[in-house]
Amino acid sequence: MEEKLKLDPASFEPLPKADDLDNEKIAAPSLTFLQDAWLRLKKNKGAVISLFILIVMFVVAFGSTFFISHDDLIRSAPQYANLPTKIPGIDINGLNGKLKVAGEWVDIYERNGVPSDVHFILGTDYLGRSLAQRIIYGTKISLIVAVAATFFDLLIGVTYGIVSGWKGGKVDTFMQRVIEVISSVPNLVIVVLMLLVLKPGMTSIICALAISSWTTMARMIRAETLSLKNQEYVLAARTLGESPHKIAWKHLVPNLSSIIIIQTMYTIPGAIFFEAFLSFIGIGISAPQTSLGVLLNDGQKSFQFLTYQMWYPAIVLCVLMISFNLLGDGLRDAFDPKTRR
Repeated sequence: MEEKLKLDPASFEPLPKADDLDNEKIAAPSLTFLQDAWLRLKKNKGAVISLFILIVMFVVAFGSTFFISHDDLIRSAPQYANLPTKIPGIDINGLNGKLKVAGEWVDIYERNGVPSDVHFILGTDYLGRSLAQRIIYGTKISLIVAVAATFFDLLIGVTYGIVSGWKGGKVDTFMQRVIEVISSVPNLVIVVLMLLVLKPGMTSIICALAISSWTTMARMIRAETLSLKNQEYVLAARTLGESPHKIAWKHLVPNLSSIIIIQTMYTIPGAIFFEAFLSFIGIGISAPQTSLGVLLNDGQKSFQFLTYQMWYPAIVLCVLMISFNLLGDGLRDAFDPKTRR
């Protein structure tokens, strides 16, 4: 008969805690999706600098409402017409009120009898209006257009894309054909049609954006919704009787957030350039109002002799569009590291 195996009670004593038991312990704090994306975004110096530039431009442009009146923008002062840049304390040709005339640098302020305490850091236009004030106001117009494009992308594009992808079938087919019809009409034609009903200005531009700017966002959201609606957590929510509205808000929108943010950042530069182009050719913002496109149009008329009148608004427009593009690239890499080159 086999002997029974007897276990020593000491075998059941807990093992002494060793230092090597915690070698695989995760010491880093847990991060949410947005926190992890923010950490990746901060590593992209170009995107961070662009974000800072855009914040400053937003603050200055919209804060100008408190220190730049409408009368300051339209009031002409012929005695100060076409004055170049003059920054107090700086004695560098081109920044000290001097222009090159017939090969020689001439102090335009002194020649025109401008008082010594009067200076314009970005010069004046042909009516003596401060170019700095008009550029700030023009930047505000461009940013308002950017906000309008963002609004229509979020309100119409996201909603339209989710409904199209969620419904599927004949509803999806019909909604996509509507987008194809809208996309086939150039934006310029839409603006011209708006001018038959409305006056040239911000209203016609915003109406054109409301009609056609959201189609790209709707297509991208629709494609992603078709993929997400078959995921297990969405099927579980439908099985539990959740309404489509709650499923879209609780499950689809959070998972679509990266696409929404990235596409919005690429839509904004296009909308800003669209407004500047319309104003440049004379069917956008009209006098006495101003925008970057209007300033470029005015500056190119005297570009051969007064180059600063075109260079300054052109630089601001370029910085604005480049900043949004770099920030969009940074957000793309932060929200979706797999796309990083």
